[in-house]
Amino acid sequence: MKIWASEHIFNHRWETVTTAAMQKYPNPMNPGVFGVDVLHRSVDTDGRLHSTRLLSTEWGLPAMAKSIIGVTRTCTYVEEHSVVDPKEKRFELKSTNISFTNLVSVDEKLTYKPHPQDPEKTVLTQEAQICVKGISLSSYLEGLMAKTISTNADKGREAMEWVIRRLNTEIEELAATARGTIRASMVAAVADK
Repeated sequence: MKIWASEHIFNHRWETVTTAAMQKYPNPMNPGVFGVDVLHRSVDTDGRLHSTRLLSTEWGLPAMAKSIIGVTRTCTYVEEHSVVDPKEKRFELKSTNISFTNLVSVDEKLTYKPHPQDPEKTVLTQEAQICVKGISLSSYLEGLMAKTISTNADKGREAMEWVIRRLNTEIEELAATARGTIRASMVAAVADK
């Protein structure tokens, strides 16, 4: 088993980062994720949002890893469970592959919470457990997969920034539209007098 961990600080408030994380896919940085389906979503009595999603992904395994594992198809499915707690300002996401489970398991956990010293920032803690089963060179393959996870985590953080920029643009456009509507109403009201 290989364990990979990382921590990243976003220069955005927790609310912004959480909103972006829920809208992260699709994005141009992670084209391997080509489908996201919400299987279940509910709010519990404490106001926490629970979601279960199915992610359809193209697993970017190196050709050598594919030949060692003995697969040609690399479309995989990942089940993702998340809990957004707006009171505690904590967003926890756990995912696990549900394809190729007889060969490999990847269990990932992401936690987003406000930076303890600066509420204008958000801390992302990521960890993954990788286990290749029943194959020679499993330790080597786990190391390859950890490197892929690390690269994808970098791309994921870039994607988060991309989503945040997109959301900010949408907010600015809505505000401009609202200002224009208000001005037009005011002009019309003055003209009617």
